[in-house]
Amino acid sequence: MTTAGPTARPAAAPDAPSGRQWMMLVLLLLGQFMGLVDVFIVNVAMPSIGTRLHASGASLQLVVGGYTVAYAMLLITGARLGALYGRRRMYLLGAAVFTLMSVGCAFAPDTVTLVVLRFAQGASAAAMVPQIMSVIQMQFTGKARAKALSAYGAVLSTGAMAGLVLGGVIVNADLFGTSWRPVFMINLPIGLVLIALVPRLLPKDVPSGNRRLDLVGLALATPAVFLLVLPAVLGRELGWPVWTFVCMAAGVVLAVLFVRAEQMIAARGGDPLLNFAVFRAAGMPAGLLTLTCVQLTYGGFLFVFTLHLQAGLGESALRTGLTYLPMSVTFGLSGYYWRKLPERFHLGLAPAGLASSAVSYGMIAAAMQDGTGGGALMWLGTIVNGVGMGLSVSPLLTQSLVNVPMDKAVDASGLLTTVVQLGQVAGVTVFGALYLTLAGHTGADSLGDAMATTTSWILAVAALGVVPGVALTRVVLRAVPPSRPKPVTTPARATTD
Repeated sequence: MTTAGPTARPAAAPDAPSGRQWMMLVLLLLGQFMGLVDVFIVNVAMPSIGTRLHASGASLQLVVGGYTVAYAMLLITGARLGALYGRRRMYLLGAAVFTLMSVGCAFAPDTVTLVVLRFAQGASAAAMVPQIMSVIQMQFTGKARAKALSAYGAVLSTGAMAGLVLGGVIVNADLFGTSWRPVFMINLPIGLVLIALVPRLLPKDVPSGNRRLDLVGLALATPAVFLLVLPAVLGRELGWPVWTFVCMAAGVVLAVLFVRAEQMIAARGGDPLLNFAVFRAAGMPAGLLTLTCVQLTYGGFLFVFTLHLQAGLGESALRTGLTYLPMSVTFGLSGYYWRKLPERFHLGLAPAGLASSAVSYGMIAAAMQDGTGGGALMWLGTIVNGVGMGLSVSPLLTQSLVNVPMDKAVDASGLLTTVVQLGQVAGVTVFGALYLTLAGHTGADSLGDAMATTTSWILAVAALGVVPGVALTRVVLRAVPPSRPKPVTTPARATTD
């Protein structure tokens, strides 16, 4: 028994999580895995959903993007709800609703129901996921926390790959003739485990109430995004009726009102949903522009490439999932090990990675031009893309926060996280509409041309992102003199509170 006294040594931080902590960590990472896999598994199942439910291209865009829109808009609010009402409570509630909505998606009789349930899935993920990092930070210390964060990073790196491959395997298996539906049912056993064990293994936390909800901001931002996204997705198929332009104009007005309202709330000392004062930090605008280009191209590419492989080239869901395997592996490995590179290279990784992605899109566009499967050039392009994405995303997030004051770090991370999610939605909306429009001209040659043209535009946006990426590098160079390099740290996340 250790006694406290003048000569007593302070207790050392545990080297590894205890048995109970490991079980708690497994439960937390299961929730993260479930929420992450659901983003990517649907990409591979998308063509099968379209065939079985007779879904239009616009409906498929909403099935993929609806989840991300709801998640993006409610993520910061979900983190604050955890602080106000208890993180264990919100994690359990989010997991339960997510599981229920997943079962509903599996039995959805039509695309309208599926789209609505996907929005509900995204909302429940926004309640569940932000609590994970917060609980890890509260319950783990020292080396145990480092090990827990490594495990968390491994789940983030492998979740996308697992979703893409699992989606292909499950759809290809066509269990009991159910086609795509089991891709949602895999969440059921995970959800039931969480519902049963979270109350027992996650300690009850005392709500802190140190952050307030911004209901005004939420009430303005949510309809603004929907009024911009929905008409943009549906307009192509409906022939762009007048109401689509009216809705988008109303969305722009609400977006302006949202920015103004957030500025007024911050000026009064309130707690805005997004604190735009962080824009004044040197490097933040350039970082946001670069990140927008990264996510626009990534989200758009995943959508159109998956659709083209299956609907355009007739590939099976399994082969489509496996096509993503090299990209996912290189993405995860380069994203995890970029810190092992000599430190003098770190500052240039974001623009260099995005430039590599631009080159990869050019390779894939060239490979798809003749309407065939692309061959070795396509495979090489996906590998280069994975490396480029892995080298750009994490350094970009880190460098964007270099000049942000510590008391604004959470607000800045919230803004970055929102841009990550909405950027992917915008990519699905814009590039998905472009591909579907071009592919409307039937014929194998036109399908190859549609994919090549769309990927060329994706290349252009990626190349455009290199410009603010270089500007960000210059800002960081001024902030971090080469003679006294600043240690690279993981940025504060919007999921912490």
